[in-house]
Amino acid sequence: MAEIKRIGVLTGGGDCSGLNAVVRAVTLTAINKYGCEVIGFKKGYAGLYANNYMQLTAENTAQILNQGGTILKNSNKDNLFNYAYRDENGNIQHKDVSDVAVQNLKDLQIDALVVIGGDGTLTSARDFARKGVRVIGVPKTIDNDVSYADITFGFTTALGVICESVDRVRTTAFSHDRVQILEVMGRHCGWLALEGGLSGGADIILLPEIPYDINKIVEVIKDRDAKGLYDTVIVVSEGAKPKDGDVVIKKIVADSADTVRLGGIGDQLASQLEVLLGGKEVRATNIGHTQRGGETCQYDRSLCTKLGSLAVDALFDGKSGEMVTIYNAVPQTVSLEKVLGSGATGETSKGGSHNVDPNGFVVKTARNIGISFGD
Repeated sequence: MAEIKRIGVLTGGGDCSGLNAVVRAVTLTAINKYGCEVIGFKKGYAGLYANNYMQLTAENTAQILNQGGTILKNSNKDNLFNYAYRDENGNIQHKDVSDVAVQNLKDLQIDALVVIGGDGTLTSARDFARKGVRVIGVPKTIDNDVSYADITFGFTTALGVICESVDRVRTTAFSHDRVQILEVMGRHCGWLALEGGLSGGADIILLPEIPYDINKIVEVIKDRDAKGLYDTVIVVSEGAKPKDGDVVIKKIVADSADTVRLGGIGDQLASQLEVLLGGKEVRATNIGHTQRGGETCQYDRSLCTKLGSLAVDALFDGKSGEMVTIYNAVPQTVSLEKVLGSGATGETSKGGSHNVDPNGFVVKTARNIGISFGD
C-alpha cells in the first residue's frame, strides 16, 4: 500500500460538540507520530468538491479542544454521489460529481481521508472507499443511534444541556402548578429524551420507540394532582408519536440528504393536554440547537481525542472503508458496509440502528422509580 504523506479531514452533517476535538486529535497524531501534513476541507463534502481547504497545524488547532462546532465549518446538503443543484428553470436536479472530488484529492496529493459525521456523511465515506479512496470514518451524532458504538461523541454534552433544562423548567412548573413540556432532539431515536429525562427527574418521558396514549398521560397528571404534586415535567423526543398516529413534521428540505425535519410535537401536545385537563396550564419549550452548541464536556473531549487518534492509526495500519469506534469497551474498527448496510452507491442506509430497547435496562429503571412512558 502506498505511503501516506498527506491526510485530508472533513466534518459533515449537523454540528455537535466534539468535532473540533476530533480534528485536533487527527492533526496532532498525524504530525507528531507519523510526520504527515494535514489538510482540512471546509464545509464538509462541499469543500472537497470545490477544493476549499486549509492546512491544519499544531498551532491552529491548539485552542480548539473544548470549543463547540467545527473550525472547518459544516454542510448537511452535499451528497456528491447524488448532488443536488438547480437547473436553468430553478428545478432541483441530481447528478454524481464524486469523480471531481477524487481528482481533487489526487491533485492535492492527499493519500488518505478522515471523514467525521453521521449516517449521510459516513455513507458517502463508504462510497468513496468503493471508488478506491483510502478513507476512515469517525461516527458523530448527538442522537447516539450509530450501530457498533457504545456511545457517540456529542451525546454526553447534549445530555448535560437537557438535564440542566429539565432542572430549570421544574422550578417554574413547581412555582405555577403547571405542566411543562420539554421537546428534545433525537429524530427517530429516543436516547436523548430517555437519558435526559432520567437524569433530570422528569415525570413522563415520550419516546419514538414507545408510542404513547394521550389519555394515559392525562391519567398520570391527574393522579399527581390528586396527590398534591401539581407540577409535572414531560420530556418528549421530537420523533415521538401517539399510538396509531404519526410524527410531527416541521418542514421538508428538498435539497438535503435528510429531507424531513421533525419538530413541533411539544406544542401540539401542550394544546391537546390543556383541553383534556380542563384548563390546567401547560407550557412547551423546544430547546432545539442549544443541544448541539456550546463547550464540549470533559467526557466528550476524551472520547473525541481517542477516536481521532485511532482513525489515523487505522489508516497507517492499512485499513480503509471502516469506522473507528469503542464498542463493548474495546477500541476497534468496523466495516462501514456493516454499519450502514451495503445499499446502492449514493443511497443513505443503515445496517441497523442503535435504538432504545422498550424492554431494556434503562427503560425498566425509569419505570421502577415511577416515570411514565404514556403507554
